[in-house]
Amino acid sequence: MKKNLLLTGATGTVGKEVLNQLLEKNNYEITIVCRKSSSNIKSLKRHKGKINIIFTDFSKVDPLEDLTTSFDIVIHLAAIIPPLADEEPILTNSINYLGTQSLVKKIEETSSNAFFMFSSSISVYGDRLKNPYINTTDLLSINVDDVYARTKVDAEQAITNSRLKWTIFRLTAIMGIKNHKMSGLMFHMPLETPIEIATPSDTARAFVNGIESQSQLTNRIFNLGGGKNCRTTYRDLLTENFKLNGLGKLNFPINSFANKNFHCGFYQDGSRLEEITEFQRDTLEDYYASIEANVPVVQKILAYIFRAPIKFFISRKSEPLRAYKNQNKERMDRFFK
Repeated sequence: MKKNLLLTGATGTVGKEVLNQLLEKNNYEITIVCRKSSSNIKSLKRHKGKINIIFTDFSKVDPLEDLTTSFDIVIHLAAIIPPLADEEPILTNSINYLGTQSLVKKIEETSSNAFFMFSSSISVYGDRLKNPYINTTDLLSINVDDVYARTKVDAEQAITNSRLKWTIFRLTAIMGIKNHKMSGLMFHMPLETPIEIATPSDTARAFVNGIESQSQLTNRIFNLGGGKNCRTTYRDLLTENFKLNGLGKLNFPINSFANKNFHCGFYQDGSRLEEITEFQRDTLEDYYASIEANVPVVQKILAYIFRAPIKFFISRKSEPLRAYKNQNKERMDRFFK
């Protein structure tokens, strides 16, 4: 008999991979909860007949009022992420924290024995430039103005204070082919930041494999990263990405990048989750290879020809550079030592 599973965030970068892997196993009766939009409907259309869909909006009060089904497993991935999280703090809090709180209460009412799996974030540890090796036992230290991190901490508390069986995975930087675009957010991270990436497929595998390891995961928090073979620095990561996309060297004006108040680092205790769920397959080289394979040759040639104006346009998105040029002391204190 198949177990009933509820999945949120199924149209996101990791959520799509989780859904695909769940369907491959064919062990679950899957219900998707997501916002009704043309993009979400299009994304889920190919799974028609294989899943149940509930359209709702986690930003609304009591978004799951009519949910009565009992579930064995809940995988909660739905969240507003940066840069939108920074631009829409009220919406972000409504979905990331209050939406999680509502889901927890509803599952307590309808599925008191459910196993609740939640995706948190490395951002809850704050700036780790001086101490880049991270453990789950480390003090949480949210950066100034980091709305996203605050909502993740609050959501974690809503879950850990519940009566449910739960586990929390604090995700590192998830690097897929399409999920990281060149926005102003790229300039918030100091170039010397140590960074350990994970691919969407590996991340999904941790959740899917974790379903069968409840006894080892229940009521525990884990750091989820790609492991030692996925470690680099932000400077090297960007440099390689620029090269693979045909943009040449990473040559931006001085003070384009902040030198404090971001996050990321190396997960010193990441092997704890790997030992239980055996999810790590991809390496940094695999990630670069996937980028190279998915950048059309014509696009790469055009990017190289117009690399100077493209980088000039991108640099105009840099908040640290704008603060420096305008000598805005408040904003400079936010980005620079």
